[in-house]
Amino acid sequence: MGNMKLNLKIWRQNGSNDKGSIKDYPVNDVSEDMSFLEMLDVLNDDLVRKGEDPIAFDHDCREGICGMCSLFINGEPHGPGRGITTCQLHMRMFKDGDTIHVEPWRSAAFPVIKDLATNRSALDRIQAAGGFVSVNTSGNLVDGNALPIPKDDADTAFDAATCIGCGACVATCPNGSAMLFTAAKVSQLSLLPQGKPERKRRALAMVEQMDKEGFGNCSNTGACEVECPKGISISHIARLHREYLVATVTKE
Repeated sequence: MGNMKLNLKIWRQNGSNDKGSIKDYPVNDVSEDMSFLEMLDVLNDDLVRKGEDPIAFDHDCREGICGMCSLFINGEPHGPGRGITTCQLHMRMFKDGDTIHVEPWRSAAFPVIKDLATNRSALDRIQAAGGFVSVNTSGNLVDGNALPIPKDDADTAFDAATCIGCGACVATCPNGSAMLFTAAKVSQLSLLPQGKPERKRRALAMVEQMDKEGFGNCSNTGACEVECPKGISISHIARLHREYLVATVTKE
C-alpha cells in the first residue's frame, strides 16, 4: 500500500469560552507507517508554511506511557484499535480516501485549552486528595521483600498501577465518569500492606474530590474498560465501591 489521501475534520477552538467548530483539512502523501501524531505533525508543518495557526494537541513521550496524547478519533478515545494510545496508532489502520474526525476529550471536567488540548488537572486533584501513602521514610525503611504479599493481590495491584491517567475512561463514558481512574488509584494501594492503614481516609477523600470536580456517576456500561489503553478491569470499580462502603459505615 502506498501513500494515502485523507480528509481530516478537526475540532478548532481558541479556548474554553470560544464556541469552536469542525474544520476540514485535506492531507496528501500520508504514509501508512506514520503514527497518528506524526501525521498531525506533517499537517501542522504545512499549516505553518502557509502562515496559518497550527493545531494544538497534547503529546510527550510518544511511547504509550505518559497518557498525554488524548484524542477522540472517529468517536473513540485513542482511535480504532485496542490497548493503544493515540501515539501508538498508525495510519495503516485507515484507508486511502477516508474521512477522519478528530476531537478533544468531551467532558465538563476537562475544559478545552485550545483545539484538541484539554485541561485534565481534575485527575491530578483526585490523586492528590488521597492517592498516596503517608509514611515517615527518614531512615526507617522496611525491606519490601520482608512483607509477604499474596501473588493474586500483587498481580491485581500491578494491574491497577498500569493506569496512565489519560482520561480515556472519562471521554468514552456516557456519564463522564472518572470511576475507573479513581478505582485504579484506590485499588492499587488498598491491596498492598503499605496502603492499608489509610484505606478508609483515601477512599472517602478521593471519591469526594471526584464528585467535586463534576465527574458523572458510573452506570456499568463497561465502555471504560474497552477503551482503556491499558485494559484496566472494571472489577477495580467494584473494589472502590467496597472500600467506600466500609469507610462510610465504620470508624477509623
